[in-house]
Order: sequence, then structure tokens, then C-alpha cells
Amino acid sequence: MFSGISSFGGGFVNIPQKFEEFFRCYPVAMMNDRIRKDDANFGGKIFLPPSALSKLTMLNVRYPMLFELTANENGKVTHGGVLEFIAEEGRAYLPQWMMETLGVQPGSLLKIGSTDLPLGQFVKIQPQSVDFLDITDPKAVLENVLRKFSTLTVDDIIEINYNDSLYRIKVLEVKPDTSSRGVCVIETDLVTDFAPPVGYVEPDYKELQKQKAEEIRRTKQDPSAHENGSMSRRINYKGMIKDHQKIQSGFVGDGQKLSGKPANKSSEPEDFSRIKISLDDEPLKLDLPEGQLFFGFPIVLPKDSEEEDTQINKFQGQGQSLRKSSKRRDKSDHESSKAKAPRSPEAIEID
Repeated sequence: MFSGISSFGGGFVNIPQKFEEFFRCYPVAMMNDRIRKDDANFGGKIFLPPSALSKLTMLNVRYPMLFELTANENGKVTHGGVLEFIAEEGRAYLPQWMMETLGVQPGSLLKIGSTDLPLGQFVKIQPQSVDFLDITDPKAVLENVLRKFSTLTVDDIIEINYNDSLYRIKVLEVKPDTSSRGVCVIETDLVTDFAPPVGYVEPDYKELQKQKAEEIRRTKQDPSAHENGSMSRRINYKGMIKDHQKIQSGFVGDGQKLSGKPANKSSEPEDFSRIKISLDDEPLKLDLPEGQLFFGFPIVLPKDSEEEDTQINKFQGQGQSLRKSSKRRDKSDHESSKAKAPRSPEAIEID
């Protein structure tokens, strides 16, 4: 069980020992709620009891600790790492996808033994649903997910959780190919290849090109077909124009001032409801000089400085106090008479 004695030279040599025990397997969801599980159900590591750690420390087991899991009922095999040694004695807790891969039920007998796997160089995977194509950057997502795995084995169907969505991925091929059909994915550069998802149908690009060419030809022959485009129907372009004209027509009229004077019609905005918009004619080419942009609304130029001065002067004048006593009025007259007399800027007068 421990290091053996060499017959050459009488010294001690390290003989690799193999750990092998039988445990009752259960899914991670059945663990004690007081134990922090985090995302252990979406990884490739298991929970073992503390007694397994004691035996592993006495054996010459290579790191990282990798284990071979064999179902006693059907002989199916997979591999995984260990997350923590906090399970009850005689029990081992596995992720749900690992239970399904081995084809075992809670309480089934499982043989767990230590093993060595080569570092992975290549893996080919296949998503089990076309929903996986909705992920913007699947390689970046997979790189982040594989940090929770220690091994990958052929025919494993792992589960990943991304944006509150569950995706199932099957391992089709690994390199280097060994008898164990598994590789270690810890601290290694892994080349990933994606097979088409299950249920994915390759589109017929020739047919799509024919449909696009037919649509272009039909549009050229019938310019009014622009109004029947998908975008026009989606935003209800005709209805928007009619609603805009109704809103504008409700505010047409002459303004009235509180002073009774006639309003200045030159400052009124332009009545856009009178503009006739037709979708039947062919659209005109927007030919603008270089350096100008069209944003779809009239340009309001800044006012001249003279006009601003005249508007500012309209608000200039002498203010009136709401509470003006005779004493204050006399004092203001006294101050105004003093202000007329020239005086030195250094002089200070105290009333």
C-alpha cells in the first residue's frame, strides 16, 4: 500500500499506488442545503467523503487528482475530478449530467478509482439543440465553462448554464486517442471543433439567391412595390403619415397675444400638414452637395446678434417693489440726488 523497497541498492522508491473504492452515488441536488454547491451541477467534478482524502494522501497519487467512474450495473465509464471531500461516508455526489451519462439512479453502486489521463490537444463537440446557435461567441462561452471541468470523455453529454439557459453538448472525439477515451483539460491549449447541432438544416443558398434576384426584378418593374415592403408593413408607414397629418391639422390657426396685438405670422412654424407625400411614385434621388447631410427635418439657423440684442432690450426697465413705503421712497430720492454729485471713488458716506 505504501512506498516499496527497491531490490537494487536497498533504497526507497516511489511506487504509484491506485485508489479504488465503491460508493453509493447521488446527484448534487440531494446534498445538504447548508453546503455551498454553487454551480457544481454544471461542472465535471464530484464530491467524495473525507475518508477518501485520507487514503489518497497516504498513496502516491499524481496531481491533479483524476478519477475513473464505472457504473456497477451496466459497466459505463466516464472520468472527472474532485471538488471537495465533504460528502457523507460511503457516498459520492455527482453532477446530474454525469448520472445520466452513466445511466445510474440515486443510490446505485459506483466504483471510483484514481487514474492518469493525457493532456488534451483536440476536442470535437456537438450541441444537442439548435438553440446553441443563439450564443454570440460560443468559443468564449465554452472556454469559460471548461474551467469547471477536469476531464472530457468521448460520448459524455455535458450540461452548461449560460444566461439562465441550459445547453447540452456531446463530446464526439478527443485527441490524443487512448484506450481510456478521455483527456485532461487542466492547463492545456485545447483546439475545439464544432459539429452541426442536432436538428440543424443547412440552408439552400442557391434558392435564397434566386428569391432575392426575383424580388429585385419585381421591384424594378413595379416601383409602387416599395410600399409593400416588409419594413413599410412592419412600421405601418402609411398610417403614420395619416396620423401625422391629422395631428398637424388640429393645431392650424392664428395665435393670439395677451396684449391684444396681432401675432407675428413670420415667426410661426411651417405647416407641414400641407406637404403632400405620395408612395406611388418612384423615389427621387437625394442629391446633396459635398459636406452636407440630410437628417429629415428643417435646419434652424442661429439668430443674428442684433436680433438677440433687440429681444434682450425688450426685458430691460426699472423694477417696481411690491412694498414701497414713503420712507424708502425719500431715501431713494436722497440717494439719487447724491448720485448726481461727483465724488471721489475713495470717499465713503455713512447715513
